[in-house]
Amino acid sequence: MSPMSNNRNICQKIALELNVKPQQIEATIDLIDKGDTVPFISRYRKEVTGSLDDTQLRNIESRLIYLRELEERRQVILHSITEQNKLTPELEKNILETDNKSTLEDLYLPYKPKRRTKAQIAKEAGLEPLALQLLKDPQQVPEQLASQFIDAEKNIATSAEALEGARQILMELFAENADLVGYLRDYIWDNGIVKSEVNTPEITGQNDNKFMDYYQYQEAIKKIPSHRALALFRGQHEKILKVNLILTDEDINLCLTKISDYSGVHDKKRPADAWLMQTVSWTWRVKLFLKLEVELMLRLREMAEEEAIKVFANNMKHLLMAAPAGSLITLGLDPGIRTGVKAIVIDGTGKLLTYFVIFPHAPRNDWAGSLAILAKTCAQYKVSLISIGNGTASRETDKLVIELKKQHPELNLTSLVVSEAGASVYSASELAAKEFPTLDVTYRGAVSIARRLQDPLAELVKIDPKSIGVGQYQHDVNQVKLSRTLYTVMEDCVNAVGVDINTASAPLLQCVAGLSEPVAKNIVAYRDEHGVFKNRFQLKKVPRLGEKAFEQAAGFLRIINGDNPLDASAVHPEAYPVVEKIVSKQQKSIKEIMGNTTLLKSMKAADYTDEHFGIPTVTDILHELEKPGRDPRPEFKTAIFKEGIETLNDLHEGMILEGIITNVANFGAFVDIGVHQDGLVHISMLADRFVKDPNEVVKVGDIVKVKVLLVDIARKRIQLTMRLSEAPAPITPKAPRTTAIAPIAKANKTPALETTLGNAFLAAFKKQ
Repeated sequence: MSPMSNNRNICQKIALELNVKPQQIEATIDLIDKGDTVPFISRYRKEVTGSLDDTQLRNIESRLIYLRELEERRQVILHSITEQNKLTPELEKNILETDNKSTLEDLYLPYKPKRRTKAQIAKEAGLEPLALQLLKDPQQVPEQLASQFIDAEKNIATSAEALEGARQILMELFAENADLVGYLRDYIWDNGIVKSEVNTPEITGQNDNKFMDYYQYQEAIKKIPSHRALALFRGQHEKILKVNLILTDEDINLCLTKISDYSGVHDKKRPADAWLMQTVSWTWRVKLFLKLEVELMLRLREMAEEEAIKVFANNMKHLLMAAPAGSLITLGLDPGIRTGVKAIVIDGTGKLLTYFVIFPHAPRNDWAGSLAILAKTCAQYKVSLISIGNGTASRETDKLVIELKKQHPELNLTSLVVSEAGASVYSASELAAKEFPTLDVTYRGAVSIARRLQDPLAELVKIDPKSIGVGQYQHDVNQVKLSRTLYTVMEDCVNAVGVDINTASAPLLQCVAGLSEPVAKNIVAYRDEHGVFKNRFQLKKVPRLGEKAFEQAAGFLRIINGDNPLDASAVHPEAYPVVEKIVSKQQKSIKEIMGNTTLLKSMKAADYTDEHFGIPTVTDILHELEKPGRDPRPEFKTAIFKEGIETLNDLHEGMILEGIITNVANFGAFVDIGVHQDGLVHISMLADRFVKDPNEVVKVGDIVKVKVLLVDIARKRIQLTMRLSEAPAPITPKAPRTTAIAPIAKANKTPALETTLGNAFLAAFKKQ
């Protein structure tokens, strides 16, 4: 198949799958092949793609990679079978028509070079005629026919040994029937049950009961949600659980019947029928079920990982796009008890101004002295914001800041407890060491805590996403896929917001479309040597930043107060002639037009189009001129933790609190209510209506009101609801589950199991 024909086939398949016109797919693939990035295509090539958005483009890109890998594998297989002189027209047709990797491998299995199997050894010993004769003519007596194949030189001493070799040949023949394997794979997926039990009875007496809900558990494999599947696999990996795929006797008999049908073996009481039926049974037990069990459990894992990565990516997107507090002077506090509270002050650009340590908590208890130092520092540096890490002693430190604000209202301070997840990773990183070579790592962590309040996006891109703690079993999934997905999320978020090229760090610049890590570092080095950039075209002087990189990146890079006001906007330099046409026609300066909403809304995009720039691009330009460089992130707001509620012991059922969504999973959302332990709002408790996906209701960073339903101090579990009229749950002792779990009922109608599981996952999340 020619590359052009193959591309057309791929376009047709993707168009059908995604319900998009083939010409849109073809145009998108052409742009991707030319080296254009998804953010660039989404923003600046709308005429070409028919205004496909970034989500559609990412889906196209993903399917394109899959189908091209499939096509590459297809050609390798065709070449291999052709070299063996075994490629028939029918087989070639089947190989060319399949669009599934598993089916392709099924078709290749009989022709795939193998290590010497028992079947191959038997064939080398001349036993293939025996196997085929018995299969073709079951009227023959197996032992009598096999006696003719006894050969001491070939290590076949008895009829039984000959028959065993023949059986191995037929088992391999039956197990390599692509249609049969495909049928059984689908049937087992539809009817198989995953069963788990505790590995050894002694484990049930241990204190760590995070897997207790799986000590006696079973569920249809195709219905197991991502979080339960990953919990099962983790329990298996930690040797706490035994996990197997099982079938009912009825299902096993049906599978055996299918093998018989596909193989042409039926028990008609002929001499060889009993032997052949036993061969069918052995094929099922030894060849097919074991293989398919491994394959389907792998499918379950891959699907669970895919969903977990999707959950992580969605949480990551909302975290990165959280509202920035802005370029305000900020005091960062990294709470500690024995080692004190590390404090730093940064200016509006994140530059370190001062650092020190205070000891307000035990054992020193220098409360008054700490207040005095903080008050003096805030007044001296004109601090506006205080960012408090949410680790050990955060509530105690928050109480200190509350008292500071009460005693010194003239300082007009705003404070917020923020997640410090990943701050320690940043503080020990090479980047932090280069930024602050003489600063102790503990103070570097406080810098990160302060900066992520000013601009979460700019700071969090410096940290490995897996360390930020908004994922669902993120350490159990495919790390390559996870990293690739999270990078695309970071890239999309950074490009959606735009980057101030004169203040951005290298890690932030690296996420800009078209900029590699070396080029990002070169931009920072050029800026350090030559001073701030005055216009976008200066970028072309940066080493290794070529025309293609400039084309991809320029529109996402902002220059505030530069030579050209358009450089502070999302208008791409290639489209500056459109703005010049607008300026000329309106007979006004660019500064008079930018921000003039009334004037811009009166303009018609069609009046400024040409052969290069169509209505979608001109419309975007007019919108951008209304609010140049607008930030798509929401307005900055703070949650207020209830005073006096600092530990689990301070909670009681029925209490209504304000909190922040810290994590969203498929089974619900976790909420920080200021007690050092996030509470779980099960999916059934998120709203007074049926909720299929928690993301419909909440996202990471949302400020919500919740009611406490249940507090389990011993296990450090908090059950919350956003249905504020919900009655508190009765407190009942928790016992290990001793009966098999029936197939799960519809979500939101029987939440007890999911709530129990959710509590188990809460502990697991905190350990990640």
